[in-house]
Amino acid sequence: MEIGFFFWPYEPEYTARMATLADELGFDMVGVADTPGNAMDPWVAMTLAAQRTRRARVAACVTNAVTRHPAITATAAASIDLIAPGRTVLGVGAGHSGVANVGSAPAPAAALGEAVTFMRRLLRGERASWAGGVAEIPWRRGTVPVYVAASGPKALRIAGEVADGAFVNYGLGKEQVVEIEAALRAGASAAGRSRGDVETWYVACLDCAERRDTAFAKLGNILGFVAAYVLGPDPEARGVPAALIPAVHELRRTYTTRQRAMDGALVERLGLFDYLRARLAVAGTPDDCVDQVRAAAEAGVERLMFTVSLAADPVRAVELFGRHVLPELRRSAVAGR
Repeated sequence: MEIGFFFWPYEPEYTARMATLADELGFDMVGVADTPGNAMDPWVAMTLAAQRTRRARVAACVTNAVTRHPAITATAAASIDLIAPGRTVLGVGAGHSGVANVGSAPAPAAALGEAVTFMRRLLRGERASWAGGVAEIPWRRGTVPVYVAASGPKALRIAGEVADGAFVNYGLGKEQVVEIEAALRAGASAAGRSRGDVETWYVACLDCAERRDTAFAKLGNILGFVAAYVLGPDPEARGVPAALIPAVHELRRTYTTRQRAMDGALVERLGLFDYLRARLAVAGTPDDCVDQVRAAAEAGVERLMFTVSLAADPVRAVELFGRHVLPELRRSAVAGR
């Protein structure tokens, strides 16, 4: 199993430290989020991460197709690839905090697909048209893959149709994996592609600590932030149990995308903590995390991309996972061959 993590890049020193840990501890990918109002500019952060790594892939995980012209975004990704050749990944989504925190709305599914297609063409060295203009990146050296961030059927289908990969945030259970795979296959088939053309990373919240209560202490913040868009306006269609649907609607009504205004007790108060933790997170002691990752693998997950953005101590969570969980997972994988 391939495993990576991404984070909100609060400051340069922290960003450099997280990227260095990713490389040193054997993570396969490290990513930074585009979340204005919460963290620094993602492309500045990606530059720092690219400079601090030699092995791990470096991802925009993720930016959006709204707040920057897609040619500008593609150019930024191609620029990072000059620093981290062959290791750069461009993740693009409809937009969550990246658009909400500047007063914009998410991109419609069709617009997201068009933007991804346009950026893929530019990053393959082609000339491409957008809104009546023509763009190209003649100085690019390599091809940067473009992944779609997806948490619903429309975006999953688009990922299958036009993307090189997908960052999928929907859950780690067998039922969710079956739904995700069906949507990706449908999109790929409709475009005459193979499901294998779309490298898929399952996204989950991570908090790893020496004590379980420490790992759970601030988990509600990221669970609420993620669940509000993952479960969508129709939580029944996203597999939420009927008894929890009113609470999910209340969560969507009251949560915030701004970190400093988050109510860490909201998820617990609404009675959603246990359900969301089981579906959307890997959290607890290192031993707990080993068991939960193995369960995800048994459900069909082959790649995991963790968000440690709002972990109680993101650096410590990455260190513990990297020093204790990754080696155990890889030992058991080798033994099982």
